[in-house]
Amino acid sequence: MSSLSLHYKSKDKNGTGTTVKKTFLVPLNEIYVEPGFNVREIDQVHVEEFRDAFIEGEYVPPLAVQVTEQGVKIIDGHHRYHGALLATAAGHEIPRLECKDFIGSDADRIAFMVTSSQGKPLTPLERAAAYQRLSNQGWEASEIARKVKRSVADVEHHLQLLTCGDTLIEMVRTGEVSATTAVALSREHGSQASTVAAEKMTEAKAAGKKKLTRNAAMPKFSSAKAMAFIQAIADADTEVLIPQPAEAILAEYREFMKKAGWEDS
Repeated sequence: MSSLSLHYKSKDKNGTGTTVKKTFLVPLNEIYVEPGFNVREIDQVHVEEFRDAFIEGEYVPPLAVQVTEQGVKIIDGHHRYHGALLATAAGHEIPRLECKDFIGSDADRIAFMVTSSQGKPLTPLERAAAYQRLSNQGWEASEIARKVKRSVADVEHHLQLLTCGDTLIEMVRTGEVSATTAVALSREHGSQASTVAAEKMTEAKAAGKKKLTRNAAMPKFSSAKAMAFIQAIADADTEVLIPQPAEAILAEYREFMKKAGWEDS
């Protein structure tokens, strides 16, 4: 069995277009984490999965790093790094980790954390925090969207999530409320969104629910019943006294029915 290394060394004979992109084996004690840099919260279960992978000798992708005055800073691979520390603490020393250079600006580093396929999937709040960092650097929503390869609506939605208030944000963090429900509540109730969410969550828990759904958070009157009510008024044999705004809606409804062929002209 051959290898890419041998395949590359024989390029003059086999004509391969294979090239080399180096990685480096960096001592574990030279690698460091910059506090607050990683938008992902450390998931201990995920760390332990990497610990087990190191102990079992399984393949672990290289870390993306940047060399600074303090040492070798992790750009992507925080869970892999903590997994290596746990493996070492468990008696299975990991002297070095495979690393590759990350080249780019601060914005590039943030975008890389968002788009990297090697990292643990971002939660809505983690993604929102990354977008906010770019926004703080003066990036418009459309520019952020292009940078992270998402829609403008996705960027705006996540940025608004961070404006929902501490109480509602904490409910999203704990899983009591989804990010989409939180944003919908914020758009509907503004500064009162957290209060409304807390009240509705209390009602949901009293009913034995663990999560506040959008329907429970923002109940709506039955559209079928509303339609039936309008139809009943339109079909009334006697004159019904209703406010002027309702008269306008009723007239629009009757015109719609005529054009649709469901009512005689």
